[in-house]
Amino acid sequence: MESKTVTVPAISCGHCVHTIQSEVSELAGVKSVKADQASKQVVIEWESPATWQQIEALMREINYAPAGSPNVELR
Repeated sequence: MESKTVTVPAISCGHCVHTIQSEVSELAGVKSVKADQASKQVVIEWESPATWQQIEALMREINYAPAGSPNVELR
């Protein structure tokens, strides 16, 4: 199992926490998602078939890109 802790600057409220946790946990292979509003950090644990690239892409898609991740252009 792999684990990563990332900072997500866009976390500003409980709704943000809920959205991240519910959306990311739906990816096949994701075992745990814990977002924290105060620290703006998200801890994710996953195993195959999930990859970090898939998780990061989903977080960008839902407008909660990890710090240092390329931003998605909103249309």
